[in-house]
Amino acid sequence: MTDDGNTAYNSRIEALRQDEFPMLRDEVYLDHAGTTLYAKSLVDKFAADMTSNLFGNPHSASSSSQTSTSRIEDIRLRVLQFFNADPSEFDLVFVANATAGIKLVTEAFRGNPLGFDYLYHQACHTSLIGVREEATNSLCLDDSAVQGWLGGTNPILESRHRDRPALFAYPAQSNMDGSRLPLNWSDQLRKGALTPGRPVFTLLDAAAFAATSPLDLGDSETAPDFTVLSFYKIFGFPDLGGLIVRRQAAPIFQSRRYFGGGTVDMVVCLREQWHAPKTQALHESLEDGTLPVHSIIALDSALDVHRQLFKSMGDVSSHTSFLSQRLHNGLAALRHGNGQPVCVMYSQPSLASKATGSHLGNGPVVAFNLQNHLESWISLVEFEKLAVLKKFHVRTGGLCNPGGIAHSLGLEPWEMKRNFSAGFRCGTDNDIMGGKPTGVIRVSFGAMSTLSDVHKFVAFVAEFYRTVDIPEPILRSVSPVHPDLPDLVVESITVYPIKSCGGFRIPARTTWEIRAEGLAWDREWCLVHRGTGQALSQKRHPRMALIHPAIDFTSGQLRVSYRGPSELGLAEISVPLSANPSLFQDNTTFKWMASRVCGEEISVQIYTSNEVNDFFSTVLGVPCALARFPPGGLGKNMRHAKAHLQKHQKVHKKIHYRMPCQFPGMETPPDSDSESEKQRILLSNESPILAINSSSLEALNRQIIEQGGKAVSAEVFRANIVIGSLTSSPQSFAYSEDHWSGLRIGQQEFKMLGSCRRCHMVCIDQETAGKSEEPFITLTKTRRFDGKVFFGTHMSHIPSSGISTKDTQFPTITIGEHVKVFQ
Repeated sequence: MTDDGNTAYNSRIEALRQDEFPMLRDEVYLDHAGTTLYAKSLVDKFAADMTSNLFGNPHSASSSSQTSTSRIEDIRLRVLQFFNADPSEFDLVFVANATAGIKLVTEAFRGNPLGFDYLYHQACHTSLIGVREEATNSLCLDDSAVQGWLGGTNPILESRHRDRPALFAYPAQSNMDGSRLPLNWSDQLRKGALTPGRPVFTLLDAAAFAATSPLDLGDSETAPDFTVLSFYKIFGFPDLGGLIVRRQAAPIFQSRRYFGGGTVDMVVCLREQWHAPKTQALHESLEDGTLPVHSIIALDSALDVHRQLFKSMGDVSSHTSFLSQRLHNGLAALRHGNGQPVCVMYSQPSLASKATGSHLGNGPVVAFNLQNHLESWISLVEFEKLAVLKKFHVRTGGLCNPGGIAHSLGLEPWEMKRNFSAGFRCGTDNDIMGGKPTGVIRVSFGAMSTLSDVHKFVAFVAEFYRTVDIPEPILRSVSPVHPDLPDLVVESITVYPIKSCGGFRIPARTTWEIRAEGLAWDREWCLVHRGTGQALSQKRHPRMALIHPAIDFTSGQLRVSYRGPSELGLAEISVPLSANPSLFQDNTTFKWMASRVCGEEISVQIYTSNEVNDFFSTVLGVPCALARFPPGGLGKNMRHAKAHLQKHQKVHKKIHYRMPCQFPGMETPPDSDSESEKQRILLSNESPILAINSSSLEALNRQIIEQGGKAVSAEVFRANIVIGSLTSSPQSFAYSEDHWSGLRIGQQEFKMLGSCRRCHMVCIDQETAGKSEEPFITLTKTRRFDGKVFFGTHMSHIPSSGISTKDTQFPTITIGEHVKVFQ
């Protein structure tokens, strides 16, 4: 397709998106390699089909069952024709997804009495790599190793079992960077087997490739023996996969041992154990259990609507290649003010390159990472936080492609194992380790993607990650904060009894207890999902902000109200502040699943009251239960602070605190984490106490307003303590908390633990639960250090080591108390 043709086709897709993909309103979806989007016409057509016909279980003789059987076989044929596969040469087995198809093939090879050798390309998805655990021998091959094999070099040592089959698996297109591998490898390997007469089979993962490109299986002599694919990656719906088997390879399934309902003609189990598999069609012997009838029926509608909207797969391929070429060029062209590239690209341009001599091109996938002007890596976690706020849907991380990631990022096996030992896990914040990223950013296009998606994403990266005006290097350290700043006081104190729910503001003139884990009653409760045990968070459930706990010491109750829509008709509920054992599930007779908060496994007490738990479940629309994590304990009953000083903070390394009633010669408390006991916390994320500086908030709001935004309240930062001035806060005092080493509030001493790293939860309005872009957008532009966004400061109370007084035995703070800053 020419440039004019591509532009015209793009305009056609732009025109149909509003009606066919209304879910894309204000959203930029760029994760089609995960799953593409379904059209409204598809849902409507499927709904009409379902309400016009009666479909029964196909394992029956009723008319509704026969209707299902007939439609399924017609659709099976139609799918084979979609891939130009002759039904006399191929059979299609319906499976849950591509991984299920891989496991079905693995079952067959696993059952071979001689075992099997397994070879797989380094670009394979994790689902293909897992097959190696079932093989007698296995080996991962890169391009050169495959070429050597094709040239006659045996990659696996000879075995005395010359009849042992070998299986070679590779992707038609890498799901990580879109690189494409030759489809004719199947034919070449079949003709030049490991040894004469030794059977070699090929397994092609076409899930990523077939999503946007025509897969032609017209020549059964050269086609792969087994091809797996995912229909939801092509059509968006239904959630269904397929395994296309070359009939010449079908005998391998005779070694498969398992059978299920629907795949056998006869089973004997009394006194003898015998069964007769179905033999009329290959798929009949492999589709165990009842087929996903309705999903297969939906596939019929998907084929119709896809052709109606997008014409041919050739058109889709040309269109998505055009878009990925534009994106690749746009990102590669971005430069910082000093000429350094903003993006480190891992994908090749989509169209064939004369420079490389490639005739395969690249799939519509662009994989890259971001660097600042000093070539420091940008955190994937921080990138994703901002992308979510700006409504971009992309994928980051390892992408279930360990070989591709290791190759692109230059990660050796020992480095990956070191990262694991250092705490790296899939989905964690450890995305830069040992000076290297642990994953990538992946943008992938689908049939309904448009050029406007490309332009918006390039503009987004340029706005937030390109540094045009390079700052002058700082030749001297930042001046320390003066210790005698006047009129600093505690403006407000807030505790959050239930993690991620609304706060309880401490009334004026009320003294509030400070405990070892933080302020009394702060984050002592949480809501846990009844299915997973995971502690719920506002990031996923914004309405938690409308749940308001209040501590009533007169009645000894934690009273909880909901300040959301009144139609729910919810009354206030209460639970005792005392930890009465009768309120909780008995762990000796009932084993509750492990609960998790911030990735840590914890042991909590689950309330048994249906009234209490149903209250929260109704508010959030999520099956959850109230749980308590009381102070003290050991093991999973205890958590510790993770906050620490950041690189942008300049504080004195040695801090000597004067304690109340401290005499000369008395020991001062330790001044580093290595010298002190780890700080205990309850259910807070990182530290016992979180504080913000109202002067910093004023400076932030000025910047937001200058950009045409609306000022944010202190509540969005969910701090325990807000520190301000009795007079107007001097502008020079803004963000001075970065360099505080400690505070004295009234008679109590506090140690600063480090700046607070922020996520887009700060964009949830704590009064309405509505989401916006601010203040995270402005913080990203003004408070980003080493790719991370910070606002506020963590701290912990330092107990007195002096003589016992009322203040040391029962430390408290009060609104209005004066604050002294330590350098």
